[in-house]
Amino acid sequence: MDTNFEAYSIPEFCVAHRISRATFYNLIKAGVGPRTMHVGGRVLVSKEAGAEWRRAREAASTTEAA
Repeated sequence: MDTNFEAYSIPEFCVAHRISRATFYNLIKAGVGPRTMHVGGRVLVSKEAGAEWRRAREAASTTEAA
């Protein structure tokens, strides 16, 4: 699967970030998931939102380890 998109569907985002859909929805529920956008009837995660989410998760991991 080519995962080099400007915006990911939820399944594409999960594959690209090696997380399950259940984990994705648990992260959203916990308030630490990526920002999403609604386009027509689809829910997408932009490449920028994914990058921000990764940075936030990395920062949280660093803080938790300290």
